[in-house]
Amino acid sequence: MKIYTKSGDKGKTSLIGGKRVSKDDIQIDAYGTIDELNSNLGLLRDYCSIESDKNFIIGIQKDLFIIGSLLALDYSKKNKLEHLDFSKNKTILIENKIDEIDLSLPKMTNFIIPGGHVTISTCHISRSICRRAERNCIKFAKQFELNNNILIYLNRLSDYLFILSRKISLDTNTPEIKWINK
Repeated sequence: MKIYTKSGDKGKTSLIGGKRVSKDDIQIDAYGTIDELNSNLGLLRDYCSIESDKNFIIGIQKDLFIIGSLLALDYSKKNKLEHLDFSKNKTILIENKIDEIDLSLPKMTNFIIPGGHVTISTCHISRSICRRAERNCIKFAKQFELNNNILIYLNRLSDYLFILSRKISLDTNTPEIKWINK
């Protein structure tokens, strides 16, 4: 099977279910940004040195495949992937991980400027992409009925990526760069 089909050469692509839409459609932006986030999380995972962090990120990447699949559905008809569910439990796992990490961190008294270590920077890039994915999904949800757990999950995921960047600062003995408005 060839990897290219030439069916997208005129600026259209297919949703799951066969419907053709423009490649600049908000639905394509939404799942495309999820894909971009997933790719960046793969890079983050590659940079992480702690196995438990890597394993948690793999779980997130699997969740993002579900979210991407749900966003790629043709909402005008029933689909094979309707059975995919995205429950509140996935967000609870992230919240528990945030709470666990936060217990080991010094109190935050200032905004933190991203950077200082390639893994920390990759966390912040992933966090920023996650925020954009959330914004695109909010736009999408204005047109289609999107499971609200997805929006909550993305919001919490960006929080996790921030707290993970702080953990990595501690793990790598990299000083956090505090932003002080002076």
